[in-house]
Amino acid sequence: MSDTIRSAAAVTSSKFVIERTYRASVDELWELWTTKEGFESWWPPEGSRAEVHAIEACLNGKLQYDMIAETPEMVAVMKELGLPASHVERARFSEFRPLERLVLAIMMDFLPGVAPYEGTLTVDFFPSGEWVRMVVTLSPMHDEEFTKMASEGLASQFRNLDKLFQSRNQ
Repeated sequence: MSDTIRSAAAVTSSKFVIERTYRASVDELWELWTTKEGFESWWPPEGSRAEVHAIEACLNGKLQYDMIAETPEMVAVMKELGLPASHVERARFSEFRPLERLVLAIMMDFLPGVAPYEGTLTVDFFPSGEWVRMVVTLSPMHDEEFTKMASEGLASQFRNLDKLFQSRNQ
């Protein structure tokens, strides 16, 4: 691992936890979660992009964006899952403690044949000197297969974040 990033991940039957420690300020990491430019710069998994339409960084503020498959491989994956190449994702900041913790309550209403439900993504920030440890916990999805796929997607998203910090620190 580089001198700018440290990483860990764990999967349990009930949740997925991914941890990263970056040589960065907590403000830098917070902005990546709470601004349009920040979110779009790393959130979409490989082969996709996100277009943020609304991001209200406050308690119960909304986050709405299009997740768009761009590569032929990602379009094929979406088709195999019975999903369109582009879909709207909606969330709200159900907990919002600036520079410490945020919880996104994500409306899972785009899965064919699955009744809409709300999942959560919790992000905790632990600054220590020039480093910040970020612990992200993803709640389980409606079944193990989708929980595994969501975990793989989140791991891909964090590879994007790793690349972003590696390029900043070169």
